[in-house]
Order: sequence, then C-alpha cells, then structure tokens
Amino acid sequence: MNNKTLNPRFFFIISVIVAGALFRLIPHWPNFTPIAAMALFGGTYFNKKFTAFLIPMAALFISDMILGFHSYMIAVYLGFAVIVGIGMMLKNRVKFGSLLLASVGSSIIFFLITNFAVWIGSPYYPQNFAGLLESYTAGLPFLNNGVLGDLFYNALFFGTFYLAQQKFPVLAKVISH
Repeated sequence: MNNKTLNPRFFFIISVIVAGALFRLIPHWPNFTPIAAMALFGGTYFNKKFTAFLIPMAALFISDMILGFHSYMIAVYLGFAVIVGIGMMLKNRVKFGSLLLASVGSSIIFFLITNFAVWIGSPYYPQNFAGLLESYTAGLPFLNNGVLGDLFYNALFFGTFYLAQQKFPVLAKVISH
C-alpha cells in the first residue's frame, strides 16, 4: 500500500469495522450484532473491491476465532460477502432512504441464506418445502433482532462517519483503496 492508501480516511473506516468486530464480543440480544453493518459499511466506503472484502472478512474471522466456529459458518460468510456487494452498489448513493433499504435488505438476505443452510444441514427439518418454511418460521425471532441490530449499527457506523466527515474534512476525500 502506498501513502495515498494509508490516510486518515482509510484508518477511520478500518476503525469502524474493528469496533464492529469488538461489539460482537460484548453481551447482546441474539442476532443483535454488527455483522451486516460491518459488511455494508466496508463495501460502501472502501474503493478497491479487494479491500472491501478483505478488511470486513478479516474482522469477522478474528472475532469468530474468539467466539468460536459452528457448522454453518460458510453460510454466514457467504451472506456477509453478499452484503459487502450490496455496500458496493450503495457507494456514492448514501442517502437515508437507500441506506434504510440496504440495511433491511441485507438483514433479509442474510436471514434467507443462513436459514437455508440450517434447513439443508440440520436433521431437525424435513428436506422438503414444508421443512424449509418451518426453518424460516423458527428463525423469525432472530430476523426481528437482526433487522433491529442492523438498523442500529448501520445508523451508528454511517452516522458516525458522516459526522466525522463534517468535523474533519480530510475524511471526506475519496481516495482509492
């Protein structure tokens, strides 16, 4: 990385994502976590696709090393990667409405991917359409907390970055990373 990449904006964005990973380690309601917000924020503000995926994925992986892994991790990381992609589509269009839609949409997509994996990999649900619906129905309380957590953490991350850019104009400069 060159000096243009290692700038205050780059470090601020990384700091927000690392803070998100640390928030996962404190007690919280089930699924009220910053996972989707980390992915959406990184996808939105890192200009290089490689960095947009690498930094949030690394933060997620390191926090998972502390929290522990489970048999549905591939689905979690797939959902996370899709949300980074949604953040990339949000780039240069960060407005209240688009961010709200991206936040709720990310929650739903993450829910659909991870609960599909639970249905496929679990002996608790029949491997038919009724079993899939049963899996999604059983997961609805987690979706509720996921949506609320994503809205909260996206408001926190994007709002903090917006306010920091107002106070420190050097953060507002778009530099390739």
